[in-house]
Amino acid sequence: MAKKQKFPYLVGSKWTSQQTTWGWRHFQVVNRKNEGAWVFAEMVAACDPSVRFWLNAKQLKDRSLWQAGWQSLQEQSGEQSIEFL
Repeated sequence: MAKKQKFPYLVGSKWTSQQTTWGWRHFQVVNRKNEGAWVFAEMVAACDPSVRFWLNAKQLKDRSLWQAGWQSLQEQSGEQSIEFL
């Protein structure tokens, strides 16, 4: 039986950092690397492809550090916009 892959949908996923990281908040995973029991994700800033770094993919599960998808500051803080007619 084949071994189940950790983080099968990692490449191509989009993430928002809770804090500015390398000057940016929105990143996309463009590569993955397995090293023993560890899985690493290569993150690229959405607005500046020259900003790249490797991250332990397990950190992406920590909601105090990362949120799935690209979130606005308003969405991140949990505020709701109110529309008036």
